[in-house]
Amino acid sequence: MKNIVSEQARVYLPVVDSDQVFPVGRVYCVGRNYAEHAREMGDDPDRDPPFFFAKDASCVVPAALSQTTNIAYPMASTQFEYEVELVVALGKGGKNLTLEQAAEAVLGYAVGLDMTRRDLQGQAKKKGRPWEVGKSFDESAPVGPVFLKTDTLTKHLADANIGLKVNDELKQKSRISNLTWSIEEVICKLSDVFELRAGDLIMTGTPENVGPVLVGDEMLAWVEHLGDIRIKVTD
Repeated sequence: MKNIVSEQARVYLPVVDSDQVFPVGRVYCVGRNYAEHAREMGDDPDRDPPFFFAKDASCVVPAALSQTTNIAYPMASTQFEYEVELVVALGKGGKNLTLEQAAEAVLGYAVGLDMTRRDLQGQAKKKGRPWEVGKSFDESAPVGPVFLKTDTLTKHLADANIGLKVNDELKQKSRISNLTWSIEEVICKLSDVFELRAGDLIMTGTPENVGPVLVGDEMLAWVEHLGDIRIKVTD
């Protein structure tokens, strides 16, 4: 059989110190997984369980370490905001995973951005509608190369710094240890509602002090031990 239309290109992330690549499947995101960010968005982190939304794989923009990657200011929005996140790449899948199985499912880690059309997200929230219009759009998920999991890296990441600057001004800064739900807990909870697959990415949540960027602004996003990515907003 022949395809009736051309296939969409698949997105691949490079693997650090390897000639292999990580083929991106689905992209899951965790909402408000840092207490202070939950509070700034009007939620009670001590009461709310984790919740999830998704971006399309085509939203992912591979971003090289310490090099500038361009993304376009999105259409239909006047409030384009950054959210730096630790990204987890899965090498195994499954459903109803235990904490041990969740840990074993992790292939590696990366630094990423969950870029958001906040005005469109806010409009959807007010009307009780899905968030896709505010979250799942072209170039909304710049992600750095995948660092393969080792016991040492996993240990270091448990309390690693995470942060973001805009035009060299510090905007976000926290530690991975401030996650409300740990990486393994997030994977477990997610596997209770979706059967996970190798190739899935999980964006684990952003710290407080999210905010807007304009055309010409440059963002520097990092997670300690995973390097940094530099993202410039263009027309």
